Amino acid sequence: MNYEALDVSGDAGIRARGRSPEEAFAAAATGMYSLITDLAGVQEKKSIEVSAEADSLEGLLVGFLNELVFHFDAYGFIGRRVEIARLGSGQVRAVVHGEEFDRSRHRPGLLIKAATYHGLKIENAGGLWDAEVIFDI
Repeated sequence: MNYEALDVSGDAGIRARGRSPEEAFAAAATGMYSLITDLAGVQEKKSIEVSAEADSLEGLLVGFLNELVFHFDAYGFIGRRVEIARLGSGQVRAVVHGEEFDRSRHRPGLLIKAATYHGLKIENAGGLWDAEVIFDI
């Protein structure tokens, strides 16, 4: 899996790549978490299941990432590793491994409010899936 931060004026973004849409989704989620904190300090103490539904691949990515933002905001859960269990037929289901965010151990990064449709792109380029997503911060 591969991701990198995008330089976006006033917001934050991620470009994620994978050999499949599932890998690109997992990389986008991990990339988003890397904007929130340094993942080297996150342990896999707990696993949660997350799902989202939408009519398009783009909608699934935004809905999925926003579910992860919700779990961080509501429960303080920060993921380190993401496994996509199902992607298709208008649904994405994933298992996210991580722990509760602890300010004494996790250095706070960006406060992400939401994944957006602005500049959203998912495409298959030369056998690799690329996804770009911008977050409101």
